[in-house]
Amino acid sequence: MLDILIHNGTILDGTGNPGFKGAVGITEDTISLHRGDISNVEAQRYIDAEGYVVSPGFVDLHSHAGLTILGAPHHDPKIRQGVTTELIGIDGISHAPFKTREELERYIWLDSGLNGYPPMPPDWLTVSDLLSKYENTVAVNVAYILGNSPVRIWSVGWEQRPATDAEIANMRSVVREGMEEGAYGISTGLDYPPGAYASTNELIELSEESAKLGGFYHTHTRASLKEKGVLAPWEESIEIGHKSGIPIHLTHFRQGYQGDGSHLDYLALVDNARDNGLDVTFDCYTYPYSGTTITIGFPHWAKDGGPERLIAALKDPDDRSKMKKEITIDRLENNWLTNFTKEANKIYDGLLITEIANLRNQDPADALFDLLLDENLGLSTVGLGTNPQTLPAFVSHPAGMVASDAILFGEYPNPRTYGCFPVVLAEFVRAEKQLRLPEAIRKMTSFPAQRLGLKDRGLIRDGYKADIVLFNPDTVKAPATKENPKQYPIGIDYVIVNGKLVIDEGNNTGVTPGRALRRGRD
Repeated sequence: MLDILIHNGTILDGTGNPGFKGAVGITEDTISLHRGDISNVEAQRYIDAEGYVVSPGFVDLHSHAGLTILGAPHHDPKIRQGVTTELIGIDGISHAPFKTREELERYIWLDSGLNGYPPMPPDWLTVSDLLSKYENTVAVNVAYILGNSPVRIWSVGWEQRPATDAEIANMRSVVREGMEEGAYGISTGLDYPPGAYASTNELIELSEESAKLGGFYHTHTRASLKEKGVLAPWEESIEIGHKSGIPIHLTHFRQGYQGDGSHLDYLALVDNARDNGLDVTFDCYTYPYSGTTITIGFPHWAKDGGPERLIAALKDPDDRSKMKKEITIDRLENNWLTNFTKEANKIYDGLLITEIANLRNQDPADALFDLLLDENLGLSTVGLGTNPQTLPAFVSHPAGMVASDAILFGEYPNPRTYGCFPVVLAEFVRAEKQLRLPEAIRKMTSFPAQRLGLKDRGLIRDGYKADIVLFNPDTVKAPATKENPKQYPIGIDYVIVNGKLVIDEGNNTGVTPGRALRRGRD
């Protein structure tokens, strides 16, 4: 007898092929496909999927949930979108391995405006120990990629300086060990210190080590290289791929604003690299808003040494004056802040920095500096960071996938936190017809699963793991907006993870069947 039988729906199996009628059976955590007469098929639970599309669960290759999900394991903002597997450790910012808990806590503090906090204090150090935290304790499956920042902290420390040959050899051993414990590759966030201090050659060396074990290179590129040309940050990644032999994945790849080069040149860079034999893919989010920690816009020298150095710079009059000259006007005028924790500051949540400055009768930079000190660096920012006119070309490109880059805290988070995946179905497919539905499903399921190298997820196929989403293609909608971002999707009524109903008739059942996925074993 089956545990669950889903019948009468249209199955889109994740391959990009047209849908077909059939039934999906689930026994424990495994799928069986049934065609034709099912009148003799017995199940403990029948789900009539008339009017629904039955698809594999969505795979998010850019998740900032690694810490926050430990405190909010039901993970409603993402599971209600149909996300069943997430990749954490992106942007070069993973939270293992560390030599001491003190170093780990310092690192969590430094990037708290991007990844938030777990229940404190953290009680792991190794990749293996961190992955064990997600085993049957959270709603979704969690895959891990090794950030180059903790690798650099392990061997070099927090300082802005070149690594020695001996330190690079040490870093290679850290990468090898992290991969052996289950990491799927290496990630970089080359705007976030201390990983941003790595040279191109250092990254080639680490990538060579990761490639030996089948890893891939997942990169937030180095914005400072734009001084050499609009495409220079991504050209560095292509160079790393060619010289190390590692597959390349460009994350949140898009045209930043109208006039930031031509979007056709961005996409041609990917096409040309693929034509020249490099395995290169990318993901993009589906809203025009960017989001990160507000300290990303601060100069590297102010963070040279770790979070204590940044606190000292924010307090020092000379450093403040110097930072004011180096922060871009756009960073101050066109971004709103969120994640205020002190009661007196919560009136500022969702307001532009300039609006906050007016309320406080301060210069915008001074208002920002003072609030960062008051909030212990933990502020997140959202602003226009993508040209909406060219975004569909990235979402629909054959080498592109969908990924949320969602930050899961604050009262006014980026609306993509609640709507990244359903907006594809509602807008890019149904309303604007920029994608066919089967291809949209492929970009959210089998393609990212293939990029990770998952052996039995991302498709509806006999013997595969039962990560499944049921959505109504005519009513699915993402109501999240800038003004009211914390709204759950409409029309995604069933989500199954490892054979367990997590969303059942639109309600979260409270079960936590997610698993820690490990390279080479899943």
